[in-house]
Amino acid sequence: MMTQHWIDIGIKLHVRQWGMDGTETPVLLVHGLSSNAQTWDGVAGRLAAWGHPVVAVDQRGHGLSDKPDDGYDFETVTADLNALLTQLGWQKPLVAGQSWGGNVVLAFGARYPDRARGLVFVDGGFLDIQARPDATWEQIEQKLKPPPLAGMPLAQISQYMRQAHSDWDEEGIAGTLANFEHLPDGTIRPWLTWARHRQILYALWVQRPQTLYPLVTAPVLITAAQQDKPDPHQQQQVNAADTQLRHATTHWFEQTDHDIHVHRPAQLTALIRQFNNDIL
Repeated sequence: MMTQHWIDIGIKLHVRQWGMDGTETPVLLVHGLSSNAQTWDGVAGRLAAWGHPVVAVDQRGHGLSDKPDDGYDFETVTADLNALLTQLGWQKPLVAGQSWGGNVVLAFGARYPDRARGLVFVDGGFLDIQARPDATWEQIEQKLKPPPLAGMPLAQISQYMRQAHSDWDEEGIAGTLANFEHLPDGTIRPWLTWARHRQILYALWVQRPQTLYPLVTAPVLITAAQQDKPDPHQQQQVNAADTQLRHATTHWFEQTDHDIHVHRPAQLTALIRQFNNDIL
C-alpha cells in the first residue's frame, strides 16, 4: 500500500512510499525535469511486492514539494537526496533517476561515493547537452523550453496523452498528468515554473558527465530508450558512460519512450531486481 507525506530537510519534500517494512534493499526513485514522483508508481509498487522499501520523491520545485526560488544546481539537489536518506535512516539503498533525475543520481554518486549500494540511470545520467552538435546555451534554452501549457483544459491534455501514448497504462497516464496542478476551473498549470526550469537547464548545460564518471564507485545500471531508429548522439553518450564508469551494465529498450519507467514498468522493475541481486 502506498502512503504519502512530507519530510522536512530544511525544505519540505513530498514523498510517496511503499513497503517500508520490507527486508530487501531500499530503493529511492528520482523523477526527471518537470515531472513528479507519481510517475514511478508502476515501478515502485512492483518493487514493494518483491519486499523492497521504496520511496519516490518530488524534487524541490516539483509536485507537492516546497518551491524555493533557488537551489536547483546539482550540489543542492544532491544534498537534498542525501538529507532525505538520512531522515529515512537508509544506509545503502539503490538510487534510481530518470532523464535529468538520472544526471542528479550521477552527481549524487560522484559526490557521495559510499552512500548507495548501486545507481540506476533511466534514459539519463549520461545526458551531456553541451556536447550536442552546434549547440549553444541560447539555442538549448530555446529548444528545451517547455510549451506554454498553463490554462489548457485538463480534459484536453488528458485526451492528447492517451492518443500520443496509446500503449501506456492508466497508472502511467495518471502519474504523468500529476506533472501539473489541477485547478478548480478544470485547467492545468505546471508545478515547475519556467524561472526554476531554466535554472535546472543551465545546471544541466554546465554539467559534463564524463568528468564525473571516474568519481563514481558504486555499480551502475544504465538503461536507454530507443525509438524507431538509433540516435548516434545518444549512442555515443551511452557508450561513454558504459566504458568510463568503473562498474556499469547497459540495457537498451527498443521501441520505448523516453519515460521508460512509465512505458515499461514491469520490464524496468525486473532489470532493477536483477541488478540488485547481481551486486549483493
